[in-house]
Amino acid sequence: MATARLAALPRHRLQLLRWAGERRGAAPGSALHTRMPSISPKGTNSYIQGPTDVPLLDKTMGQCLEETVARFPNREALVFCRDGVRKTFAQFKEEVDQAAAGLLALGLRKGDRLGMWGPNKYEWVLMQFATAQAGIILVSVNPAYQASELEFVLRKVGCKALVFPTQFKTQKYYDILKQSCPELEKSSPGGIKSKRLPDLSIVIMCDSKLPGTFHMDEVMQAGDSSHMKQLRAMQQTLSCNEPINIQFTSGTTGSPKGATLSHRNIVNNANLVGLRLGIEGQESRCGLPAPLYHCLASVGGCMVMALHGTSCIFSSPSFEGKAALEAVSREKCSFLLGTPTMFIDMLSQPDFESYDLSTLRGGIIAGSPVPPDILKTIITKMHMPELVAELSTPDTFQLWKVSV
Repeated sequence: MATARLAALPRHRLQLLRWAGERRGAAPGSALHTRMPSISPKGTNSYIQGPTDVPLLDKTMGQCLEETVARFPNREALVFCRDGVRKTFAQFKEEVDQAAAGLLALGLRKGDRLGMWGPNKYEWVLMQFATAQAGIILVSVNPAYQASELEFVLRKVGCKALVFPTQFKTQKYYDILKQSCPELEKSSPGGIKSKRLPDLSIVIMCDSKLPGTFHMDEVMQAGDSSHMKQLRAMQQTLSCNEPINIQFTSGTTGSPKGATLSHRNIVNNANLVGLRLGIEGQESRCGLPAPLYHCLASVGGCMVMALHGTSCIFSSPSFEGKAALEAVSREKCSFLLGTPTMFIDMLSQPDFESYDLSTLRGGIIAGSPVPPDILKTIITKMHMPELVAELSTPDTFQLWKVSV
C-alpha cells in the first residue's frame, strides 16, 4: 500500500528514490531492505533474501552504546535544552549502568516489562538504555494516555514497573494511575498489589516521591557492587534476537496495538537510518522535537546516537515550533527530525527569518504523502537539501530521498 501511494507522487513533480537504487545504480524505486525481482517467484517459505552489500548487525543495544562510548567518550550525547541537561557519552554510559543495576536491585529481571510514560525528558532515554542493558523490555507509553488507555496497555503486556513524572501539562500521572490502581497510595514502594493491574508492583517517579513510589534518585543509588556484577553476568547472556521494546499505535481506530521489537530490529533500523542520512563517522547534531514514545525519536534519534555517535538535541518536553528553531540555531544542528505538521509550524513562526539554520543539511520528515510545495519550502528555506521522507509503522522505517 505504501508503495502504491508513493507511486503517484511523480505526477506532482516529486521524485522519490529508494536509497539502495540511488547509491548502487539499481533501478529507481528499488528498496534498501528488499530487492524484489521483476516477477515474484512462487513462495516456498516465509523468508526473503535482502541485499547483502549492507550486512545486518548482530549486536545488542548495550554493545552498540559501549563501542560508541569507547570511540567518543567526551562528545555530547544528549542535550535537553529546557531542563539544562547535558551528558557526554561517558557520563551517559555511567548513569545507564547505575540505573540498570538499580532496576535489578528493585527486583526486576530479564524479560520483565517496564513502562516509560511521559514527555521528552532525560529519564526517558536513561530508561531506554538501562532496560536494554538489563534485558528488561521497555514499553513506550504515549504521554497523552488517559486511565482506560493506560490500563489497557499495562494489562496487555504485563508491565511490572512504570516510570513517569508527577505531571505534564494537564496530565497528572499519579492521579491517572490511581484510577486503575487505587491500592497505590497505601502500598509500600515496590510492594504494590493491584486487582486491576495484577502485574504492576513497582512505580518510579522522575521528579518527586509520592506514596507507594520510588524516586528516580533511589533507583540510581540502589545498585551496589553485587548488582553491578549481576548486570555484567546477565549481559553475557543477552541475544540480539531477544525482545527489548514494545511500541504501541495511537489507538485511533480502536484499542492501541503493540509491536514487539528485538535488539536486532532497533539496531539495524538505526544503522540504516544513519547510513541513509550519511552521518556514519561524522560528528553530527540532530534536533529532535518529535516524541520519544515514537520510533522516529527513540530509534531514528537515540539509537542512531548510540550507534553512530550523533548528538541528540531535545528542544522541549513536547513539540514547540519556536523552541525547535531556537535549538537548531543555538546548538548548530546538522539534522532535524519531525512530522509534516511540525515543519509547517516551524515555517509559520512569525520570527522564522531571524533564526540561523545554516548548519542544517538534512533530516527526516515522517509522513507521506507530503505536499510538494511544503517539501520544496523545507529544502530551500530551512537549508535541508538532504531531506528524506519516512513511511513508518511502530516497528520500522522506510526512508525515501526527496528531490524537488
